[in-house]
Amino acid sequence: MNEFTTNVTSHYTPAASLAALGVKLQQLRLFEPIDRLVQIAQKTVKHSPTHKLYDGFISLLAGANGMVEVNTRLRADPSLQAAFGRSACAEQSVVQQTLDACTSENVTQMEQAMNQIYRQHSRAFHHDYQQDWQVLDVDLSGWLCGKQAAFASKGYFALTQRNRRGRQLGRVLATRYQEVVVDRLFAGNRQLGGSLQELIQAAQVTLDLSEAQRAQTLVRIDAGGGSVSNFNWLLEQGYHILGKACSAQQSRLLAKSVKEWVTDAQLPERQIGWVTQEALGFVRPVRRVAVRCLKPNGQWGIGVLICSLPSPAILRLTGLPAQGSEEDHALLQAVVALYDQRGGGIETSFKGDKQGLGLTKRNKKRFEAQQVLMLLGSLAHNVVVWAHDWLTEQDEATPVQQYGILRMVRDVFHVGGLLSFDASGKVVKILLNQDAFLAHFILPSLCRLLLPLHVDVTLGKI
Repeated sequence: MNEFTTNVTSHYTPAASLAALGVKLQQLRLFEPIDRLVQIAQKTVKHSPTHKLYDGFISLLAGANGMVEVNTRLRADPSLQAAFGRSACAEQSVVQQTLDACTSENVTQMEQAMNQIYRQHSRAFHHDYQQDWQVLDVDLSGWLCGKQAAFASKGYFALTQRNRRGRQLGRVLATRYQEVVVDRLFAGNRQLGGSLQELIQAAQVTLDLSEAQRAQTLVRIDAGGGSVSNFNWLLEQGYHILGKACSAQQSRLLAKSVKEWVTDAQLPERQIGWVTQEALGFVRPVRRVAVRCLKPNGQWGIGVLICSLPSPAILRLTGLPAQGSEEDHALLQAVVALYDQRGGGIETSFKGDKQGLGLTKRNKKRFEAQQVLMLLGSLAHNVVVWAHDWLTEQDEATPVQQYGILRMVRDVFHVGGLLSFDASGKVVKILLNQDAFLAHFILPSLCRLLLPLHVDVTLGKI
């Protein structure tokens, strides 16, 4: 659908709300560090190598599960291209060739560019450590691929995927902001225990953490990285820890020292208690909590949590203040609740990226190509998180507040409408389809977001 007025042309796009985001990202010059730092040895014919990476990145925000969908998600929508500052879009096979041309040097350049973007735009980088704690979750997630792919090997994947080959995605998440600080790709047989220090060191560079800031940072890990050596390394670096011990046998022995088992208020089928045996072998004081659940065979499944946080910090992070004689029990509950929050942190981020951004559906045979593609996905994740913040920052009661990555990409970014361009190709007006359910909810936020850019956002009949 086209409408023509004096020096203004209007074009329909099924992703007008995403186009509004594109206008904002243009103003922020989000992709500029990548354009400046990443030098891919490939000839420019119609599009530069970084412009092709940009096309791939936009297609991820548009919901593409594979690079082949660049043609249908972006190339077939010139209005959306223009909103992101592109006069044309590369063909999907050309984008694939650029990814395949990436080298290990390009991966390093891409990581440096990602650090600059993160420092410029993230909330976690500007976290006020004097006011509150920073929480970093660290974990690995299996990434299945063909056996011919570089570094594809048998490893720990979902139980339904036994004997398959793949790689491992290592992630550090700034959980309180839901931002990906670091993503790194490993061979399929890597485990968290052998990758934890590398991931934390990379996150420390990205966040530029000082000694004082590390002292106000909690690193949370599961049993995969819960060795004494890893805990001690983190403690020596100045971090506080909360994690699960990796040894099941040792956990059963420690549980025998629990003097009183308390029924967990959150999960009545679970019991928790303080480990009273002295914590030897740690470079700083820690407290340990035993957790047990009754298995179907009638035996207890037992784990032990290890925590170095002071009591006020534990209670503050969980919002469970101690009261009277129940203070010890309240603290016990708080430690377990704080560890349980991993489920709504890094585990949810993996799930959201797999469902909403098709994270594990884009596989490249070359390891360097997969790394660059992974980093584009990391950037897309953070942009979706920032867009969510922009659309909900006024604390207005809207459905968008509860949306994760999937609903943002699938629903919020796909409100159709008309884009109006002036003679220079600049977006001057966005008319959202008034019949779209979410249009009414996102309209006030988009108006505020684009008002400084002199873009008028309204509702109307399409």
